[in-house]
Amino acid sequence: MRSGGAGIERVSVGADGTQSDGDSTGGAITTDGRRVVFSSTAKNLLPGGTSGDEGVYLRDQRSGQLKRVGTSPLHSPVISGDGEYTAYWVQLFRDTKVKLGQWTAGSSIGLNCDALSCSQPSLSGDGRYVANVATSGRPSTSQRIDVWDWQAGTKQELAWFDHTAPSRPSLSGDGRFVAYQDGRAGDVFLWDRAYGSTSGPVEGPAKEASVVQISEDGSKVVYLSGSDTYVHDVGSGTAQLVPGVTGLAIDPGGDYLLFAPRDTTGPSLVLRDLRTGTDEVVSDRPASAGVDAVSAGGRDVVFRSAADDLVPGDTNGKSDVFVRRFY
Repeated sequence: MRSGGAGIERVSVGADGTQSDGDSTGGAITTDGRRVVFSSTAKNLLPGGTSGDEGVYLRDQRSGQLKRVGTSPLHSPVISGDGEYTAYWVQLFRDTKVKLGQWTAGSSIGLNCDALSCSQPSLSGDGRYVANVATSGRPSTSQRIDVWDWQAGTKQELAWFDHTAPSRPSLSGDGRFVAYQDGRAGDVFLWDRAYGSTSGPVEGPAKEASVVQISEDGSKVVYLSGSDTYVHDVGSGTAQLVPGVTGLAIDPGGDYLLFAPRDTTGPSLVLRDLRTGTDEVVSDRPASAGVDAVSAGGRDVVFRSAADDLVPGDTNGKSDVFVRRFY
């Protein structure tokens, strides 16, 4: 069991520690654990805040600085490994569009994704590459997986599907690998930009699967199948079974798996060292987490909870975003 500075900190607060007057959700963390992105309906996180629209916020844990970098996300935002960019999608009339929030500018950038609707973004480590799902037509009957180099203005199309069942992509840190699923067939695939080729299904022919996340270094792909979670080793082609749990995220080096036990009588979130098989409790109160929730070496885990006894002085009666440290 790791110790030292271990503990839980609430991050969905103002720079001066002011409690949020709205619900905060999501939560993704950088490779080094320094920056966290989350969304909140609060009006009081920044001075002069009056908007009731849900905002996208970036917090620097080291300096305590907080910036609003976007608004009205339809799903939890994700973050680049270096913490410079966040990605989320918004409703635009009848369609959805992907936006990037930038730490330095403290504002958002629209991504021209070359389709009526784009959603479910995933970012490379430096934020240059964005993988997303693109659909066309009303009503849409097909979709594709794209990877954009938004700085160069170029696009690669990975896969086309003649359906709109879930096909969410997950991008490695260098933008080389993309794990994605064919939601109708229940298969998970791995695309390699270096060779322009696709391999899979990674789960083999005997079972259906859905993708969770590829590790930042591209070495592991986490997928769900039935009531179990598997961690696929890209190099060897083998998979490690983690039975009876729902995998939620993996750390950048592919060594620590964050999962929710299906047995609800115990903790709600657990972090497993895949090398030793040892577990550490992230939260023993009701909580949830998504992709990009674990920093390098499993040192930090970001999660959401409405519990009011995780940290002292939590009296706002709202759901908050927390970071659990293991060092």
